[in-house]
Amino acid sequence: MWIFERKGSSGFSASTTAEEVTQGIDGTSLTAIVTGASSGIGKETTRVLALRGVHVIMAVRNTNNGKAVKDEIVKEISAAKIEVMELDLSSMASVRKFAAEFEATGLPLNILINNAGVMTLQFMLSKDEIELHFATNYLGHFLLTNLLLETMKRTAAKSHIEGRIVNVSSVAHKMGYHEGIQFNKINEDTSPYKKYGQSKLANILHAGELSRRLKEEGVPITINSLHPGIVVTDILRHTSFYAGIIFGIGKYFCKNVQQGATTTCYVALHPQVKGVSGEYFADCNLSQASSLAKDSELAKKLWDFSMNLTTPN
Repeated sequence: MWIFERKGSSGFSASTTAEEVTQGIDGTSLTAIVTGASSGIGKETTRVLALRGVHVIMAVRNTNNGKAVKDEIVKEISAAKIEVMELDLSSMASVRKFAAEFEATGLPLNILINNAGVMTLQFMLSKDEIELHFATNYLGHFLLTNLLLETMKRTAAKSHIEGRIVNVSSVAHKMGYHEGIQFNKINEDTSPYKKYGQSKLANILHAGELSRRLKEEGVPITINSLHPGIVVTDILRHTSFYAGIIFGIGKYFCKNVQQGATTTCYVALHPQVKGVSGEYFADCNLSQASSLAKDSELAKKLWDFSMNLTTPN
């Protein structure tokens, strides 16, 4: 559609693909972790990062699917450097196990892409008895980021290359609860759309608060959040009726995965984003998040709440 062609100040638009936005970028000295890397935006992000020479760790719930995707990418890109590791973001034990196993590899970490997500119409709890959207889309990534942060700091200090953390959020962050985060009602069975929106708002608040903390420390690591666009992926796998509608009309009104992964790859790799932190992007350009997403007091409260939930008893 013609609206996809409008270019912002970055020079890119909604129709730009991830390959196009990373053209000419050399990522051979970089190592990245991509969560939810075996399908949709995560799969395309992995492919394009590998195409640019980045050593990619695919953090996936199903390692068999992950290995099949790895083989597919390596068949296309013979020089691709890809590893597959198991990670279930709905389980804090799995997140801790993944972080410990990654640390044991001795690999550096320049880029962390918190991409994995779930959308379900059913009310479900995680393995830790936390509402599934909040647990998977946000809390697992919050814990993962905290556990990997020291590795990222060491890598940045040793390599003199800026570290980048990317939180894949959504415009749906504007469609949550009027108070933003329902701290005392996280596990209440209410609207699944609002639960999803709450988790995506949390992704942006997390980026803002961690950015503030990293700036205070003077650490050369940035963290930004983004809306990838309305993309036809299998995030709707638990909503078969709506998935059928979206997949049917999506090709006319939605981005494909090549376009959907663009802003993620832009924020993770492009030199235009160097030094930029705590911002919200859409279509590879700075965008306006909601007023709640920019509420620093709400962000601090969410941080403390999340620390309490993720700290072992």
